[in-house]
Amino acid sequence: MNEFKVRQRQKENITIVELQGYLDAHTAPILEQSFEDLLKEHRYNILVNCKNLEYISSAGLGVFMAFLDEVRKNNGDIKFSNMSVKIFNIFDLLGFPVLYEIYKDEQEAIVNFLDSRDSDKKKKA
Repeated sequence: MNEFKVRQRQKENITIVELQGYLDAHTAPILEQSFEDLLKEHRYNILVNCKNLEYISSAGLGVFMAFLDEVRKNNGDIKFSNMSVKIFNIFDLLGFPVLYEIYKDEQEAIVNFLDSRDSDKKKKA
């Protein structure tokens, strides 16, 4: 069985979740636990870096769907970066680019998070 790992790091108010290996029905509970922990800690700006993700199944995609409403209800978002063509094609086939913002690289996604935070502050002022 292929190994799956989830690593987290912080950049400002953004939690970067790095995925590695195969995300399928057997490994999805690992990612689900990571997301549950993030929400308990009130971390709602989540960037999923897919650079080292080799495979994703519908069960893996379901994890993101399960948490999307709660994240957005708390003025956050789940964004993706660094997808291989193979992983992007799976997301695209299932219509995920309509629901999620997908960026070429991590830095571009971080800038987008920071820009949206700054525009939210201006709206409130």
